[in-house]
Amino acid sequence: RLKTAAKDEGSEKPLDLFLKIGLDERIAKNTVANNKVTANLTTVIHEAAVTDGCDRTIGNLLYTVATKFPANALVHRPVLLQYIVSSKIKTPAQLEAAFSFFATTGSVNYNINEFEEACGVGVEVSAEDIDLTVNVIFEESKNVILEQRYRTNVGELFARVRKRQPWADPKIVKQLIDAKLYALLGERTAADDEKPIKKKKEKLVKDQTPVVDTLQKPSEEELNPFLIFPSPEENFKVHTEIFFSDRPVLRACNSREILEKHLNVTGGKVFTRFPPEPNGYLHIGHAKAMFVDFGLAKERGGCCYLRYDDTNPEAEKKEYIDHIEEIVRWMGWEPFKITYTSDYFQDLYDLAVELIWRGHAYVDHQTPEEIKEYREKKMNSPWRNRPIAESLKLFNEMKEGKIGEGEATLRMKQDMQSDNFNMYDLIAYRIKLTPHPHAGDKWRIYPSYNYAHCIVDSLENVTHSLCTLEFETRRSSYYWLLDALGLYQPYVWEYSRSNVTNTVMSKRKLNRLVTQKWVDGWDDPRLMTLAGLRRRGVTSTSINALVRGIGITRSDCSIIHLNRLEYHIREELNKTVPRTMVVLDPLKVVITNLEAGLVMDLDAKRWPDAQIDNASTFYKVPFSNVVYIEHTDFRLKDSKDYYGLAPGKSVLLRYAFPIKCTEVIFGDDKETVVEIRAEYDASKKTKPKGVLHWVSESSPGLDPLKVEVRLFDKLFLSESPAELDDWLGDLNPQSKVVMSDAYAVPSLKNAAVGDRFQFERLGYFVVDKDSTPEKLVFNRTVTLRDSYSKGGKA
Repeated sequence: RLKTAAKDEGSEKPLDLFLKIGLDERIAKNTVANNKVTANLTTVIHEAAVTDGCDRTIGNLLYTVATKFPANALVHRPVLLQYIVSSKIKTPAQLEAAFSFFATTGSVNYNINEFEEACGVGVEVSAEDIDLTVNVIFEESKNVILEQRYRTNVGELFARVRKRQPWADPKIVKQLIDAKLYALLGERTAADDEKPIKKKKEKLVKDQTPVVDTLQKPSEEELNPFLIFPSPEENFKVHTEIFFSDRPVLRACNSREILEKHLNVTGGKVFTRFPPEPNGYLHIGHAKAMFVDFGLAKERGGCCYLRYDDTNPEAEKKEYIDHIEEIVRWMGWEPFKITYTSDYFQDLYDLAVELIWRGHAYVDHQTPEEIKEYREKKMNSPWRNRPIAESLKLFNEMKEGKIGEGEATLRMKQDMQSDNFNMYDLIAYRIKLTPHPHAGDKWRIYPSYNYAHCIVDSLENVTHSLCTLEFETRRSSYYWLLDALGLYQPYVWEYSRSNVTNTVMSKRKLNRLVTQKWVDGWDDPRLMTLAGLRRRGVTSTSINALVRGIGITRSDCSIIHLNRLEYHIREELNKTVPRTMVVLDPLKVVITNLEAGLVMDLDAKRWPDAQIDNASTFYKVPFSNVVYIEHTDFRLKDSKDYYGLAPGKSVLLRYAFPIKCTEVIFGDDKETVVEIRAEYDASKKTKPKGVLHWVSESSPGLDPLKVEVRLFDKLFLSESPAELDDWLGDLNPQSKVVMSDAYAVPSLKNAAVGDRFQFERLGYFVVDKDSTPEKLVFNRTVTLRDSYSKGGKA
């Protein structure tokens, strides 16, 4: 609609229009590149009647209105534009105050005097007043300023002045602060311009993920991402009345009585909840939700429920319930209580009866298709105004099973003319003649998410109801229902979800991959389910490190590149797992100048970076006249940039000796290399550049320990497969490669399921649950940073 409106309001090019109102050219060009902002700003300029241009200050304020004005307060925008154009509102601080006022104003008819007082309209702050305030701030901070000199945080000084003089002209404030600094400190010196010592932050190596650059000091939000959430005391304000007729309600409004009752239960502590649906396995997106819900409660010394949102008995299984509890604890979180929405089925039913009594719900007989059509046309259901007594009788018959499945629903009587489709008489109850995995066969009707979620939040006295941005449009319905029932209202806040490249996160798509056997179950290591990541060898610590590094924002849907996740995995495993040697695709090498049957035990380093060498630093590897190297570490033709083995060329066998290829044995086809003959340098005087991993026979004629190694790669070829119509056609045929005849050093024989290792030059691996006493199975967790595709380079 905005695009159409913009076109209708004039044919002038948007860039010319934006430059006329004084926007910086760079900002104007960036704005034109964003269709939504362009449409908004064009509409605002026409509403403000400044198409012929205006003062730069006014133009910048209009730009702020176009990009930040609360959507729920659009009805008030024309009034605000008049105040801006007439320069009654002339500073960003006044504009922010106007935003806050309109965002919380419950009616079109508001008190204009209250508005002007809230925005500082008519308040003139003289230069003398500002000067006096700046002098006071400098006097309070004098010692710190003298110590830090020109490294003083000017922004903090500015904020302190603004707190005392909110309507002061920011330009005058900045000029006075700069002048006071110069008067106190004098000219800048060379020392003032020296760069401070920088503290290195995490930096991704050799990938395309944006790196976190070096910073002098991490921000408070980086150190503690939960600072963005208000405390319970900051959350709640008492309001005597609240309106729903002209706008969605976007904040908690509790009466003093309700609030005091709530605080008596919580004691002022933070109460959150992690509310997964038990209809599948949790994925990496849920790791962020856990971090937010459990993390905020832990940070504030509060409590977090693990609440199963089990309102759909057809999709829920005990398998999923058990998995969720296990994986939550594996991720390092301990629930305050484990509850189920089904625990409150009787309360929810009683409140639904109350909702009907109050005239806010009705029994509807429309089919799903009819409901969809009527909602699209903003038409009321034919049964919307049926008598309360009739709806009560029918709702009881729904409960008793006297009405068939799909023949009736209970709908909330909300606002079919709202701009928010989540206010179009949402369904509160539907009939499902299916036993419930937790509640048994008592119920024949089940509440919807839109009905149950907010009520159970209220019943459990949740202080912070936190969810991802796709639920933002449901906030109006959330507060509408709690207000309609006179229940306590939690603080609601939405944050951006996180998607990972080259995978799908939708439970529907994940379920299809599993049930149609495109993958090997919910814990397939190629999936971004937490069970799959755990089976792949990823630790909960590295997942939580990733989530903390991403942060908690409202930026639209952040995309996590796989290499960023891999960075955090390597960072941990590099420090915590021992090294060993495994050859995936063995090529036999016979050392002709080493006595057959002679086996030497050599020391190999389990911890190469250990500062002190002791018994735990090393493990024993046998070395005989028959060893195995990777097929990819041998070429018939040598080249300058190749560090592997070739005819007449030498390489170093790691922890052992240099060897030189003296002969190549071919198979029957005269092309396939089946064996290499070589000589070793017992004196180690040869110093080749290439270093290879290897595995040896442990005794004459006896093959090394045979293991299976599964090499996992990205599941999909495209970064965003969910956006494709044929997303299953984008599956990577090489996402799983099984090396069934790999060789390992003998020390791995007793490895247990879950043990992790770094296979030198290959990557990090974990022992899989498919292992048997006869044969170990390893899953590749992640590759090393550097490829050995050129062969042999250490």
